[in-house]
Amino acid sequence: MIQIENLVKKYGDKTAVGGISFSVEEGEIVGFLGPNGAGKTTTMSILTGCLSATSGKALINGIDILENPIEAKRNIGYLPELPPLYLEMTVREYLNFIYDMRSCKLDREKHLKEICDTVKISDVLGRVIRNLSKGYRQRVGIAQALVGNPKVIIFDEPTVGLDPKQIIEIRNLIKALGKNHTVILSTHILPEVQAVCDRIVIINKGKIVANEKTADISKIIDGNRRLNVKVCGPQKDVLALIRSLPGVSYVDVLGNHELDSTSYLVESEPGIDIRKTLFNALAAKSWAIIGIEALGLNLEDIFIAVVDTAEPTKKQKKGKKTTLGRRQKIEIDFGKEDENK
Repeated sequence: MIQIENLVKKYGDKTAVGGISFSVEEGEIVGFLGPNGAGKTTTMSILTGCLSATSGKALINGIDILENPIEAKRNIGYLPELPPLYLEMTVREYLNFIYDMRSCKLDREKHLKEICDTVKISDVLGRVIRNLSKGYRQRVGIAQALVGNPKVIIFDEPTVGLDPKQIIEIRNLIKALGKNHTVILSTHILPEVQAVCDRIVIINKGKIVANEKTADISKIIDGNRRLNVKVCGPQKDVLALIRSLPGVSYVDVLGNHELDSTSYLVESEPGIDIRKTLFNALAAKSWAIIGIEALGLNLEDIFIAVVDTAEPTKKQKKGKKTTLGRRQKIEIDFGKEDENK
């Protein structure tokens, strides 16, 4: 449905996008990520026909948007970070205006009603957009992107500035839209990408540095292995023993639990499976392991690892935080999402 081939964009001597290539299949929801200045916005601007490329191709449903922009744009619904709303119009007036601007041929009343029902704005059709909350304005922005029933929908930071409840509502809406549309989602809220997207593409310094299914994204780096280990034994002594084991790069206490056990985060050096060594060492002290769980890398760790070109090469010291855990305090995400991010 979307095909980008050797796309290049230069501003004088500066290369913003350096020959990237990737595709998005029909019905797929793809997260498009990158740090500030990586070329993400430039790529999306080219893809939506708002900016020309220096070279390469961007195809929408087989149509080159650079050679046939009008026809290609008929297949695109776009919600930029700031929704393109006319604040003095009512919601009904605005959607009818968009319908006319796009020369939509679908039954007006039926089509707009379906859109309003989908994004849940039927109850505010008569209200002036200026008087709507940010959450409702965002919904109106999504509604305009759906006018004409485009095959491709592109969202740029669709939940920025929303409260946790609104974020969940917009997230669920995007997932629902993915059933009938091809979706590209650009956002800095990483848990949002993991919750919504089928695949993740990460761009850095104008180059694609990751392009994997969401379930397989941790495979792109040879990261440290993490274990959540529950041990019955004196906390101070257990901590000291684990830290002394070869191959262990980081240990921290996660909390106390029942049966006089304590949970520890144990992180090993890349490529090393510490479980057998850990078991034998604790068994020799008669400290029982009553639980052990392998923890995958979360998307924040992976994002930092693939876009950080300096620190991944530094040798980590035993007992210190690794490159993949550089936050003030390592807090493993056990599947719960922080909606306040």
